[in-house]
Amino acid sequence: MGTRGSKLALAQTGHVADALRATGAEVEIVTVTTPGDKSMAPIPTIGVGVFTSALREALQRNEVDVIVHSYKDLPTAPEPGIALAAVPPREDPRDALIARDGLTLGELPPGSTVGTGSLRRTAQLHALGLGLEIVPIRGNIDTRMRKVTDGELDAVVLARAGLARVGLVGVITETLDPIQMLPAPAQGALAVECRADDVDLEHLLTATLDDEGTRAAVTAERALLAALEAGCSSPVGALAEIVEDLDAEGKVVERISLRGTAAIEGEEGAVDMVRAIALADKDQAAQLGKDLAAELLDLGAGALSGPAQ
Repeated sequence: MGTRGSKLALAQTGHVADALRATGAEVEIVTVTTPGDKSMAPIPTIGVGVFTSALREALQRNEVDVIVHSYKDLPTAPEPGIALAAVPPREDPRDALIARDGLTLGELPPGSTVGTGSLRRTAQLHALGLGLEIVPIRGNIDTRMRKVTDGELDAVVLARAGLARVGLVGVITETLDPIQMLPAPAQGALAVECRADDVDLEHLLTATLDDEGTRAAVTAERALLAALEAGCSSPVGALAEIVEDLDAEGKVVERISLRGTAAIEGEEGAVDMVRAIALADKDQAAQLGKDLAAELLDLGAGALSGPAQ
């Protein structure tokens, strides 16, 4: 099983490995260095797939049999010869604030410095109009948190799921409501891949790990992202949830609710966000994402350039 060597990646892969070992499978974890691990340049400048390409190459060279990604790091286009065998149950997808003195986002004074490596978070923080100074940062979870404890920054924003997986939920000073900040498409979800011709292994991974509801939600979110990237490259947030609804006969059915947001350039260079929400049957996840993307484009998404994060 191939993985990046960061604490978070190893924790995520270890969780998947343990689930497979419980079926009687023998699992060896192999670390693979990716271009993203070697560079400290801002993530938007080093390209989509920077954390995933080396893992996929190791898989295709038969150096490993299974690879585990943070799903949000994957390019939206499918990779020939590789199967998305499983999407395990998702961790909490929301973003989290770690701030000095236990402060929440609304308690940070105007002018406070907040670190993030994401254009999506940057755009949404600016759009809240709190007068915060957003500082671009790179590094692992510990490196980013240290910027707060050392007094270099007043706060950082990280994915709650990553903090949960390495046992650091206790350092969170506020879990951000999606009304304030929609997460990245597929945030909190894992993607487990194998070679497409390794059918028996794919079946094992699917049967052991795959969560139907998580896969459907993430499919909707990533369809929205893919459609927006086709027409723009704005910072994009999305969150899909499985909800109960009534059909035409009054029976309870499960549907997908999808919220999406994208940044646009407002007056005098200010950053604004356009938002939309839609509902569809669970088996229409991909089409739901495309439809909501079209609505966001109609609202002006695409006026602000920059890679989607």
